[in-house]
Amino acid sequence: MTYPNTKQTMDILKELVSIPSPTGNTNEVITYVEKFLKELQVDTYRNRKGGLIATLPGTEMTKHRMLTAHVDTLGAIVKEIKPSGRLKLDLIGGFKFNSIEGEYCQIETSSGKKYTGTILMHQTSVHVYKDAGKAERNQDNMEVRVDEVVKNAEDARALGIEVGDFVSFAPRVEITPSGFIKSRHLDDKASVAILLQLIKQLKTENIVLPYTTHFLISNNEEIGYGGNSNITPETVEYLAVDMGAMGDGQSTDEYTVSICVKDASGPYHYGLRKHLVQLAEENGIEYKLDIYPFYGSDASAAIRSGHDIVHGLIGPGIDSSHAFERTHESSIANTAKLLHHYVLSEMVL
Repeated sequence: MTYPNTKQTMDILKELVSIPSPTGNTNEVITYVEKFLKELQVDTYRNRKGGLIATLPGTEMTKHRMLTAHVDTLGAIVKEIKPSGRLKLDLIGGFKFNSIEGEYCQIETSSGKKYTGTILMHQTSVHVYKDAGKAERNQDNMEVRVDEVVKNAEDARALGIEVGDFVSFAPRVEITPSGFIKSRHLDDKASVAILLQLIKQLKTENIVLPYTTHFLISNNEEIGYGGNSNITPETVEYLAVDMGAMGDGQSTDEYTVSICVKDASGPYHYGLRKHLVQLAEENGIEYKLDIYPFYGSDASAAIRSGHDIVHGLIGPGIDSSHAFERTHESSIANTAKLLHHYVLSEMVL
């Protein structure tokens, strides 16, 4: 049995993370995915929230599966233009200001103009500010230095910059000779790349799935409701493909597929979890079971919205989530292999 090509998946991932897509401003990356699938002659449509749904017909039409991954990322929005012309930020998604200190960024105005900048502490210069290393990294102390001649708020507004403009963070993507990919926004563009490569293989090899399967590329996951709609009444199983969280007390690593047992929303479906473990063990797929204590997924959003479904969550292990993320090609490969076997398997109900 052949599996989705990991090298091609990494190439897709590199392109995906290079497209700015903070939650609320995801049209460009959705268009990229839409074009990718159109070239494979896969039927897609956009929901009113701006997410993309692709469908592969299966032998069984009365029971459906849905897999989801999200292209929206962490980001920020201009909260205030300071008298100095620098920008105060409001964060989009669950992360801390310290994780973006010193980061290059892009400001996109409502008219589509784009400017670069750097996110800095106001008290950055150690030659001027005695407390440069001690001041709290928060909304009041951190600001964007725009890479234009901006001496005051009027100069910034003359560029078209205004409150409400989206700010995205430079991904700084790099693939190392040792097989690591490090970049911002591997959460969850790594999973999107895996799904796209899976769909490509299914289409190019003319593989007919046992069940009609929908793929939701959601665009509001980072704020909690990306996957809570557009679930067909026939959908029985709903699998979110999202990052596995690493840290003290976690079993997830950068080399295996992480199968989530429980997150902040509660346990995932026991039968589906056992089915995923069985598939992994039968097919020599390296995996880890884990609990993510401060985490929610599109699958948990779907459950909260009242859908009568079996839900699960798997994904590649991502180090330093919501900050300077990294994973290894082996984690992407193991996740792809498990998904390949899953979409060809029988349902648990």
